[in-house]
Amino acid sequence: MTDNNPLPARVTVEAPARLHFGVLDLRGHRGRRFGGIGAAVPAPSVHLEAERTETVTAQGVDADRALEFAKRFLAHHGLEGGVRLGIHRAIPPHAGLGSGTQLGLAVARAIAGLYGLPTDPAQLAVAVGRGLRSAIGTWTFGLGGFVLEGGRLPGSDSVAPLLSRLVMPSAWQCVVAVPLGSPGLSGEAETRAFERLPAPAEREVERVAHLVLMQLLPALADADLPTFGAALSEIQRITGGWFAEAQGGPFASEGTRRLVDQLTAWGTAGVGQSSWGPAVYGIVAGAAQAEDLAGRTRAWLKDEGTVYFGGFSPRGAEVREEGPIPRS
Repeated sequence: MTDNNPLPARVTVEAPARLHFGVLDLRGHRGRRFGGIGAAVPAPSVHLEAERTETVTAQGVDADRALEFAKRFLAHHGLEGGVRLGIHRAIPPHAGLGSGTQLGLAVARAIAGLYGLPTDPAQLAVAVGRGLRSAIGTWTFGLGGFVLEGGRLPGSDSVAPLLSRLVMPSAWQCVVAVPLGSPGLSGEAETRAFERLPAPAEREVERVAHLVLMQLLPALADADLPTFGAALSEIQRITGGWFAEAQGGPFASEGTRRLVDQLTAWGTAGVGQSSWGPAVYGIVAGAAQAEDLAGRTRAWLKDEGTVYFGGFSPRGAEVREEGPIPRS
């Protein structure tokens, strides 16, 4: 007997990078820890395709990491079949743009489509071991836009809950620069860094929460870029200090700090470092301004980095399923 909902023969996934704008609370004395704000940007992105096979193979950029995610997902669901992955494009690794989470979720979403499994972003993240601290990448993968997540409870295996998701105004454009230099922290190094970070002052944690709730989110809802940018820059200033012990200052490197200062001097709104960096972002009011800022940034970097620019992603990963295989 044939099922009316046949499985696809091929699944293609393209997922946007994520910018991490800041952590809400490293103290966790009110129960939940971390939390955060961030947004999806269309470039750089991860683009891959998957086909169901008997073995597990991967080819292309970041193939080894994709292969590990595929094995982890299949084992999580107890699947005996395999998958053939082709990774056509990947997000620069360890740059603060969510490369590991977006690749892992893209692999998980592709295999879930091939095998008819649930595609909820939080379930995908758990299956490949992502979202252990920040859920920003999980929710931008699923929904795009600007997201606010509420942090994790001690001992919980669940992905932090989504508290708010808003579409960034279409006129707002973002310039993302990735300077050459030391990569941002990840994996075991990141875990050790979080373990030794001192708890921030409670007053600072409260200040960040107030900025998010009463300035950043209302300004976003009103499409008020100057107010949004001012709030975001102050959040970055405060939370950057929380990570100073692990990264030698409020930014990943002296080069990152100088780039942030330069973007600010050029009048850019909402300037900051994404996650552990070295990626830096700045927001402007239109496409012409973004193109001009991107050109200035490239000239300032002197070919010692990569620059992307464009609008924010109003949706999450784009998925295309092709060539149905009838279920028997």
